[in-house]
Amino acid sequence: MKKQLITCTINGKLRENYIDPRASLSDLLREEEHLQSIKHGCDVGECGACTVIVNGEPFNSCIYMALWAEGKDIRTLEDLSDEKGNLSDIQQSFVDEGAIQCGFCTPGFIMSALPIIESDEDFTREDIRKKLSGNFCRCTGYDTIVTAVEKTHNKRKAEKSK
Repeated sequence: MKKQLITCTINGKLRENYIDPRASLSDLLREEEHLQSIKHGCDVGECGACTVIVNGEPFNSCIYMALWAEGKDIRTLEDLSDEKGNLSDIQQSFVDEGAIQCGFCTPGFIMSALPIIESDEDFTREDIRKKLSGNFCRCTGYDTIVTAVEKTHNKRKAEKSK
C-alpha cells in the first residue's frame, strides 16, 4: 500500500510523516514519533489508555485514523512535563493522591482530565467521574483519580482568580 504524507503538530512541533493510510493515530505516535505514553490497551476505543488531545478534545487514538490528524494539533502526556522533566501539576497530583497503581491507565486518565483542569467551569465530583468515564482502571476504585483531578482543577481556578 502506498504511504501518504501527513503534517500535524505534535506536542508543539510541526511534524511530517509518511504513513500507511490504515494506521491509527496511536500507531503513528508510538511507532513513528516514539511517544511511549500512548498505550495499546484494547485497540477498540473502550479502555481510554491511548487517550490524546486533538485540537483541545480527548480522543482514543487507537480508533482515530492517523490521516484524520492532518493539520491538527496533537498533545500527549510527554507535552506536560517541562524541559527538565519535572512533572506538571496534574501529574504530581496523581502521585500525591495515590492515583497511580500499575500506571498503565494513567496517561489516558491524565489526558482526559486536561479539558477539565484547563476549564473555568465548576465541576462536581460526579461531573468529573462522567468526563473520565471513557477510561478504565483495573487496579483502583477511581476515588483517588477523581480527587487528583478535582484538586488540580480547584487549585488552577484559585490561581486564576488571584
